[in-house]
Amino acid sequence: EIDNEIFFLHKYIRDLYNERFPELESLVLNPMDFIRTVNYLSNDLHKSKFDTESLNFLPSATVMVVSVTAATTQGKPLEDEQVNKLTDACKAAFELEEIRQAVLLYVESRMAMIAPNLSRIIGTTVATKLMGQAGGLTALSKMPSCNVQVLGQTKKTLSGFSSSQAMPHTGILFYSDLVQALPKEYRRKAAKLLAAKCTLAARVDASHQATDGSIGQQFLDEINLKIEKMQEAPPSIRNRALPRPDDEPRKKRGGRRVRKMKEKTAVTELRRRANRMNFAQLGDDA
Repeated sequence: EIDNEIFFLHKYIRDLYNERFPELESLVLNPMDFIRTVNYLSNDLHKSKFDTESLNFLPSATVMVVSVTAATTQGKPLEDEQVNKLTDACKAAFELEEIRQAVLLYVESRMAMIAPNLSRIIGTTVATKLMGQAGGLTALSKMPSCNVQVLGQTKKTLSGFSSSQAMPHTGILFYSDLVQALPKEYRRKAAKLLAAKCTLAARVDASHQATDGSIGQQFLDEINLKIEKMQEAPPSIRNRALPRPDDEPRKKRGGRRVRKMKEKTAVTELRRRANRMNFAQLGDDA
């Protein structure tokens, strides 16, 4: 509910501020960062206001792109009434964000009771963020693992002209301690495995089974075992010696069928006698 209210406020502020700085929407993609930027800039887009200290919630490259774009924007200054509406909407968004953070801290302190199996696998902090992005434990348990894997993925801007994902198919689970402790070539595969097990653990917690976290510990042991097997070196190929050369004549096929075939082409006794030649005697053809 809080996320929905922040989303509606972001849309309201974006529609109001498009008249002053229409390019900002494509430069700052995160809703809260957009609202903070609008609250800071307000109706004055002077270059002296753009510094990394005041806009420390944005990357330095984004601050530079925003400052250059603000100098050439085609927007018009807002009226006082519109500025007051913007200020009130920003304050409401900040209050909702504070409430959201307080709720997340409370849920994190109670995660051992709410989702013991999920917390056993990824820890209470990551489990809280995952549930916050999904919209609760029930919503998380209904998600497929491929969607759980990309929950919380962020986007980055490229020179202010286009946007793309910072890393495709990466979310909260990809940046968890369990995955980041592995070498880079194994992280994606480990994140996919972790998402599958977290989905199963969330379904167990949603059905209020294994409240002691035993199933979560079993899943964690399976994950560690598969990760260890994943990192094992492939078996070495040993050079085998060549077999001893066999110069003996090979055994030929025997049997009744072969004997009959040999009898068809064999030299008969009559032919053998006809071919016999007597020693020291002249033949008819001599």
